Amino acid sequence: MKNTALTHIHESLGAKMVPFAGYNMPVQYEGVNAEHEIVRTGVGVFDVSHMGEFLLTGENALALIQKVTSNDASTLEIGKAQYSCLPNKDGGIVDDLIVYKMKENQYLLVVNASNIEKDWNWISSFNDLGVEMKDLSDDYSLLAIQGPKAVEAMQSLTSINLSEIKYYHFEVGNFAGIDDVIISATGYTGSGGFEIYCKNEEVEHVWNQVFEAGKSFGIKPVGLAARDTLRLEMGFCLYGNDINDTTSPLEAGLGWITKFTKEFTNSENLKKQKEAGVSRKLVGFELTERGIPRHDYEIVDANGTNIGIVTSGTMAPSLGKAIGMGYVTTEFSTVDSEIFIVIRDKKIAAKVVKMPFYKK
Repeated sequence: MKNTALTHIHESLGAKMVPFAGYNMPVQYEGVNAEHEIVRTGVGVFDVSHMGEFLLTGENALALIQKVTSNDASTLEIGKAQYSCLPNKDGGIVDDLIVYKMKENQYLLVVNASNIEKDWNWISSFNDLGVEMKDLSDDYSLLAIQGPKAVEAMQSLTSINLSEIKYYHFEVGNFAGIDDVIISATGYTGSGGFEIYCKNEEVEHVWNQVFEAGKSFGIKPVGLAARDTLRLEMGFCLYGNDINDTTSPLEAGLGWITKFTKEFTNSENLKKQKEAGVSRKLVGFELTERGIPRHDYEIVDANGTNIGIVTSGTMAPSLGKAIGMGYVTTEFSTVDSEIFIVIRDKKIAAKVVKMPFYKK
């Protein structure tokens, strides 16, 4: 089990630690609902240093990224980031990721912790273009400072005007007295804020400065459990739950990051799938009866016939209702369609709703 550079701090704060993607990670500190609420209304900090970072450099770096990702990275300018995915050859997804354009001919790819080795091997297998690839995953830490008060709380730590960094844009500069920190207006919570990339040996200093600067704003550490409830309220996919090697980006509602203006892995087959239409779709739903949906619960119609499967589910803290995401046959994918979730052998009524579930 790997530790992040901050594991000892989480333990000293009394965090409940769990194994996640090969790392010893804080799942919660004072409780999921309280931590969820702090991100929705104030500012909270996640240690997400388990994420993977690959640096691709060279005149063919863009060509390699275009070949392996579904989105069109040629539209990126320096200082801009893009959500994308790595399609496999069978119609599924190797991983979802964020692509950052750092400089001309240099890109940072941020991938899921559980897929670091898999993604590295996958991208490397297409690198017949002489692109220099570096796996920085073990050298870099990542803090997600999230919530509506994040900009105000963190502004004293940098001369960069944080309020001017637009969503999915980033700056590289001095933060908390450390040079060359990536300050990225990305996040997985839907409540605004930043993700801070720095080296492992710098992150404890940055963490301490962040909590000092945020003290008067009620800043608190937040664990992975609240990260999951926050992202689910936004309808954001989680790799391994809502998308995987067998789910097509078109089925998952990721057509917006699947650009047929270029050729990429399996693009011909995905294009045919788009033209023919998919047979199942990822939808959001809310329960209209009591119960909590969970990953892998069966979804059925009124007659009890299987029409799909739950991929994520929870009792949404911001909404006070049970919500979930799941794949259903296309005929049941329209908003207000009545579906049933099988919970302990009982059919619990639900309806398909438009995502995100949480609207500011």
